[in-house]
Amino acid sequence: MPIRIEAADDPRITDYVGLRDRRDGDDFLIAETKQVIARLMKSPLKIRSVLFSTKAHATLWPMVQHVDAPIYVAEAEILEGIAGFPVHRGVLASAGRPAPLDLLDVLADARRIVVLEGSNDHENIGAVARSARALGFDALVLDPTCADPFARRAVRVSMGEILHLPVARCEDWPAALGTMAAHGFETWALTTATTANSLYDMPMPAKVALVAGAEGPGLTAEAQQRTHYDVRIPMHHDVDSLNLGHALAIAMAAVSPPPR
Repeated sequence: MPIRIEAADDPRITDYVGLRDRRDGDDFLIAETKQVIARLMKSPLKIRSVLFSTKAHATLWPMVQHVDAPIYVAEAEILEGIAGFPVHRGVLASAGRPAPLDLLDVLADARRIVVLEGSNDHENIGAVARSARALGFDALVLDPTCADPFARRAVRVSMGEILHLPVARCEDWPAALGTMAAHGFETWALTTATTANSLYDMPMPAKVALVAGAEGPGLTAEAQQRTHYDVRIPMHHDVDSLNLGHALAIAMAAVSPPPR
């Protein structure tokens, strides 16, 4: 049976307190919206609890009635006081994080990987993860400075797909690019430089790692020097660049394997 929460300071719902201002580093993750929580439920992650607004619980209860975790219900204003913002979709869930993966864990069976350096935008990371899943990529690799890929906004923007995508963070950077090359990956550095190879003119190797830097500065010189090729997306009308998520979606589509 659902458990009624009458106050925002109830100690049973501490996972959800102050989500708007929450910093990276929790040992659990937060999923929000019906669609994301549905994807969470299909992942191997252990759900810690679910928190509904009264209105959302009335319609979404069947989705979680078999979840082996506490189900909490609160009035909308109490839920807003807990989270620190209006939870318009009326449902949040807390779950344990995926186990950390080493780079070698994800390279063993991968053929297509996307690599981010210096991306501190949770929404960009979520968008890249969603595209990676849709376009047949096997893993997401992050340098040490990238933001938390399992932050609430990253999980939400990925539509829960990041919970099904192997994610590795490399502490030895940019040397990790050499490790990828040693495992047979051709590393392509995405750049806006007009001297770079057109993405559409590149012969397709068996293994590809698309490597991109943060919006604005792009890849560091140290990382770019350790990649095999500079690659650009040809653009019209003197547009000089694209959002990171959009650019990588185009690049991933260009090298995507056929759906199985």
